[in-house]
Amino acid sequence: MKKQLRHGSIAVMSLAATMSLASCGGKSEQQQMQMQQAAPAIAVETVGYGSTDFTSDYPTTIKGKTDIQIRPQVSGFITKVHVDEGDHVKKGQLLFTIDQVQFQAAVDQAKASVESARTAVRTAQLTADQKQNLYNQNIISEYENQLAKNTLTQAQAQLATAEAALVTARKNLTYTEVTAPSDGVIGSIPSREGSLASPSMAQPLTTVSDNNEVYAYFSLNEKDLLRLTNNGASTLNQSIAEMPEVELQLADGTIYPYKGKIATVSGVIDNSTGAATVRALFPNKNGMLRSGSTGKILIPGVQDSVLIIPQKATFELQDKKFVFVLNDSNRLVSTPIQVSPVSDGKVYIVTSGLQGGEVIPVEGIGTKLRNGMEIQPLDAAARAAAAQAAAAQGAPAAM
Repeated sequence: MKKQLRHGSIAVMSLAATMSLASCGGKSEQQQMQMQQAAPAIAVETVGYGSTDFTSDYPTTIKGKTDIQIRPQVSGFITKVHVDEGDHVKKGQLLFTIDQVQFQAAVDQAKASVESARTAVRTAQLTADQKQNLYNQNIISEYENQLAKNTLTQAQAQLATAEAALVTARKNLTYTEVTAPSDGVIGSIPSREGSLASPSMAQPLTTVSDNNEVYAYFSLNEKDLLRLTNNGASTLNQSIAEMPEVELQLADGTIYPYKGKIATVSGVIDNSTGAATVRALFPNKNGMLRSGSTGKILIPGVQDSVLIIPQKATFELQDKKFVFVLNDSNRLVSTPIQVSPVSDGKVYIVTSGLQGGEVIPVEGIGTKLRNGMEIQPLDAAARAAAAQAAAAQGAPAAM
């Protein structure tokens, strides 16, 4: 009987122990579920008005300060190309030679015509002088004397025509030597020795670009122009004079080491594009920039009293930008916004969708957060300050 009681007591104790363990295990799982369901702590920021520096960028095309197309003035076959593409040339330097045979022959023929005309003038002069003496002695009539004078005048006119033809022939001969009209760099040379050159050819022989300074051409729309002149408060020339220096971003993304200055803005807005052409002038001492190069003009500026939010606080959906706005229940509300196209790559200027004083999360966007989710808001600025203080003391920041 005692043995049976002992076995019963053991069974009861085992059951109690099992129930106790089960109770502990259930409590642990419940605590874990509660921890999982607890609202996460997320850094937030209060939207406010402020000032921001920004940089506007505009696609640009580079051209030499002077890009002169070299075209022949006479027709003929190219006998010699004296330069190569990319060569630096000086004003007056020989570039091309066009076949000179026919033009030299024209000069020789014109010279012969001049000599013949001079001889005719001398002969007519002798005749006129003789006729004048005879007329003075009443030997010949006035008619015959006047006829001799007319013959002299005609011979003199023929001499003038021959001399003009000689000038033209010599000029055409000089045109067979095509020279550089200015200092610069040689562009492409589509026509080589043996090619026929003529004034009516579609392509120029080459282009000489003066690259000591270059122009960067870009466009500003009507809104840009109004902002530039403060909605007409100042003239365009005054605004251009007061504009800061601009930078040039090259095609590989690097920034050109020398800054430029806005030089001119066209006075006409193109109806097809709604924009005006602007020209910025850059020095090109090392010859890095070439005509035809592309890049972006970077214009610095400042905007005051605008709503500014970090770009990391936004997300995109169907080409629209959104932020999460914290409501009174600490729940996130997905809110569409519109931002200014002007951006420095770090912050957005909000033009609609948000108001000053609203609170938005600035972390976990696109990974942790979703619409309607409850969070524990933490002040982002205070959190960053605590992290910096902890880092300064060599201790990990409290989460």
